[in-house]
Amino acid sequence: MTGIFIILLALGTLMVLAYRGLSLLLLAPAMAMLAVLLAEGGPLLASYTQVFMQATGGFIIQYFPLFLLGAVFGKLMEASGSARVLADGIIRGLGPNRAILAVILSCATMTYGGVSLFVVAFAVWPIASALFREADLPKVLIPATIALGAFTFTMTALPGTPAIQNAIPMPYFGTTPFAAPGLGLITGSLMLGLGWGWLEYRTRALGSGYGSASEDDTKMDGGSAPGLTVAAAPLVLVLALNLAFTFVLIPAMDTDYLGQPEFGATDVGALRGVWSIIAALTLASLALVALNWRRLAGGLAATLDEGAKDALKPIFNTASLVGFGAVIASLSAFGVIRDWVVTVGGDNPLVSLAVGTSLLAGITGSASGGMSIALSTLGETYLDMGQAVGISPDLLHRVTAVATGGLDALPHNGAVITLLTICGLTHREAYRDIFVVAVAIPVLALVVLVALGTAFGSF
Repeated sequence: MTGIFIILLALGTLMVLAYRGLSLLLLAPAMAMLAVLLAEGGPLLASYTQVFMQATGGFIIQYFPLFLLGAVFGKLMEASGSARVLADGIIRGLGPNRAILAVILSCATMTYGGVSLFVVAFAVWPIASALFREADLPKVLIPATIALGAFTFTMTALPGTPAIQNAIPMPYFGTTPFAAPGLGLITGSLMLGLGWGWLEYRTRALGSGYGSASEDDTKMDGGSAPGLTVAAAPLVLVLALNLAFTFVLIPAMDTDYLGQPEFGATDVGALRGVWSIIAALTLASLALVALNWRRLAGGLAATLDEGAKDALKPIFNTASLVGFGAVIASLSAFGVIRDWVVTVGGDNPLVSLAVGTSLLAGITGSASGGMSIALSTLGETYLDMGQAVGISPDLLHRVTAVATGGLDALPHNGAVITLLTICGLTHREAYRDIFVVAVAIPVLALVVLVALGTAFGSF
């Protein structure tokens, strides 16, 4: 029990210090080494170089292209004005009477098209502020409205989303971004419907009145901007190309060479999903540049450079959490926790997978980090358990992805803190509604997903 307490202490300390703003690049290895020292007395150097760094490096090798291309694509959307035009078009098209739905859909459209949720928050906030003022809606609901559109159903539930949370399970389960599409649509619709309903209810409960506003609340960027069709075209391309590469182009390729040792002695089933997203984001980014060559603020080189830099902190933070998880998994006490987690739900591995992934995402404050820890330590176990009882890998994939999108949005989550900062609000003022739409409702949707998957299988 002492070893388990030490693991929980390391996880809790990581969460508290991350909430206070300390860098995960320092925290993750420090807390991992503290756990090794207190639980087993060492060896510290071997645990750092042979366990922590090996796992960290392995994650970067596997997923760096997705982080890099996603960040570059998002920066191109931002610099060209496409993100702002897309948000403005959806919001203005639905009108002030549907202000909340307009903001939700504008965020959802961009994140489903591959734009970083951080970019979406910055792009949508000025327009959402102006629209809420025009409709005389409470400003305190803007963060939850953006969170619902950007942090929930498009990140984890909708089939085909290029979000990293939908990509990480693919090599573990041999799946594609479109795993369990029917269940994903049902789960995503539940998140959207209940979340929208809650925000409309809160609007009536709070009454009219925008509240206090700063001079920057409605500040809009000027300059040249593309038309709505041109702004939306790259997002449509991402989805269309993702589909084409996943189900047509890559399966038609001769990939027998992948069985050779120099290519990792693997097969295309383990790589198809990652390859599809890489190809889709690359070609969509090229199209975006071609359509907006003269509009890129600061020039193409500067935009690409900023996008590449934007990829570094997220992937290294997530990879550090993966390294932390690998060290924790190497401790003898973790075997007790692992044995307990896999027994949750009895003979149903979906329950165990959902509980374990959710808890790790909540503790780390990171959907991708919690998922990576869960799958790197227990992914093969869950796959074997699922196959033993006839549960398809597609269903395991979708449950894993959705499970990361609930407890990850607790107050210490970096995206939550950034969003509140952008909106000029505090946790006390606005977090209650974020909790409902980005934590409580996604957890409820996960329960429904597990129940439907158990009853009907993957569809």
